[in-house]
Amino acid sequence: MLQVNDIRENKDAYISALKKRNFDAKELFNQVLQADEERRSTQAKLDATLSEANKLSKDIGDLFKNGEQQKAAILKEKTGKLKETSKELNDTLQTIVEKLQQLLYTIPNVPNALVPAGVSEEDNEEVFRKGDIPKLAEGALPHWELAKKYDIIDFELGNKITGAGFPVYKGKGARLQRAMISYFLDKNTAAGYTEYQVPHMVNEASAFGTGQLPDKEGQMYFVTEDHLFLIPTAEVPITNMFREELLPHTSLPVLCTGYTPCFRREAGSYGAHVRGLNRLHQFDKVEIVRIEHPDNSYKALEGMVNHVKEILDELQLPYRILRLCGGDLGFTSALTYDFEVFSTAQDRWLEISSVSNFETFQANRLKLRFKDENGKNRLAHTLNGSSLALPRVLAGILENCQTPNGIKIPKVLVPYCGFDFID
Repeated sequence: MLQVNDIRENKDAYISALKKRNFDAKELFNQVLQADEERRSTQAKLDATLSEANKLSKDIGDLFKNGEQQKAAILKEKTGKLKETSKELNDTLQTIVEKLQQLLYTIPNVPNALVPAGVSEEDNEEVFRKGDIPKLAEGALPHWELAKKYDIIDFELGNKITGAGFPVYKGKGARLQRAMISYFLDKNTAAGYTEYQVPHMVNEASAFGTGQLPDKEGQMYFVTEDHLFLIPTAEVPITNMFREELLPHTSLPVLCTGYTPCFRREAGSYGAHVRGLNRLHQFDKVEIVRIEHPDNSYKALEGMVNHVKEILDELQLPYRILRLCGGDLGFTSALTYDFEVFSTAQDRWLEISSVSNFETFQANRLKLRFKDENGKNRLAHTLNGSSLALPRVLAGILENCQTPNGIKIPKVLVPYCGFDFID
């Protein structure tokens, strides 16, 4: 969330930058600044009223001490009116503050200068590519057919139990899932990330804190009676561990990782591109989260990108990295790199990770600060990345590693799953 002072001081620059998102902020900024002026004016009136009431209270005390009850009674009547006025002003102030907050919640993060302008994913910039796309034998199958052929994922059974988008992994498919989770977590902890097991549901404050609300409200599963949300990613509970915290600068950076199932309604997603594991309502993901000093956050982002690259290199999957354009950039992100694995059988790229720097956008919502070297309280920078999301990685392994006789398991996963072939 942007701060009002930043909007006031950088209004024209922010309006220009947000045009990369195809977002016209001019009128909204005017509303924000007008609401803030109303807030300031009302606060000044309230402060003056309270100050006058406090002075009169002191004067009333002095008059009573001097035996001047009649004069004291007149002032008491005046203080009563001032109390009514202060209550009205306070109610007005709270209404204005709520209005201002709601306006600020609707403004997306300001894109970093590196973000290219663009309307959709077609305008994203490819910045890196590695790995040869394998030439499959005639009759190669997409992963949903391979899953059925080798009896490792049952989409129909998941549909029976819950509905579409909730697959059941079985046998070697389940073991391969568990193997990837363990491998990803081991890679992350070896890189200095501390592992956490976190709740799979969060309260409204947590969802607002990381920016899922109000932007993604319709995409989250909601437990009505308890007013809780099923998490769309481990980023939400992990980052919220630091909500309303004031960290010493010596504790930065903070590196966290965690595995969770993720729940997404994916409303409006239909067609061939969502078949099989391409898009699910429940899936497994290992996440990395960093709390950084603002001076170091973009170096940290580069480190996170290199970390995910190393994992994909070890999996020996063909992949590319895209710098997202303004039109495809997430609401909370200042800069995002997407990783995509090539699905040979589908002849298309599948997104398997997003690595993002949110700068102070989430920290402002979270009131996540650190005390810098000069003793000043400052907003931290937050970053997160998928390391990795399992469904499309599994789809890439099944399709790219298929042979006429079965699926060859990437060497790095063999010690984790206990087999090197699915047949």
